[in-house]
Amino acid sequence: MPLIKQGAEITDDWQLVPDGEVLPAHGKVVISLARWQAEKPQLEQRNAPLGLSLPNTADPTELGQDVQRFAVILLHFPKFSDGRAYSQARLLRERLGYDGELRATGNVLRDQLLYMHRAGFDAFEMARPDAAQVYAAALAEMGVFYQPTGDGRRTALQQRLAQKAAG
Repeated sequence: MPLIKQGAEITDDWQLVPDGEVLPAHGKVVISLARWQAEKPQLEQRNAPLGLSLPNTADPTELGQDVQRFAVILLHFPKFSDGRAYSQARLLRERLGYDGELRATGNVLRDQLLYMHRAGFDAFEMARPDAAQVYAAALAEMGVFYQPTGDGRRTALQQRLAQKAAG
């Protein structure tokens, strides 16, 4: 499945390690929240990059500052009508200050890419061979927004005020 980051298809060098399996000594691994909670003292001693697969039923604020330990956090979209991962992304970025990779996985659809990006996602697993082109087209679809988010785009109000101040 193609992985899109910064508008380009990249190689996924993270290994998802199921609960109960031995973690490799080296390399980038993604673990479950349950494993993190059960093995936290041992995992904190790990010198290799660590990622977290967060179920969309979990409250990311319960991670607290542990969130900074993870280089990547996978948030899941199990179906089109389940948008809880949007809220998780906003909480991670805006309340917890997470600045690592936020990856959208599962049912990642073209129509949602712009909104996922606005919510704080910066990597997307998509089941499409033309994922990079679809991503670029989705982000170019709208240029003016009313709601502020953490993606750095100015809102319509901010644009109007800047124009007024400029003269």
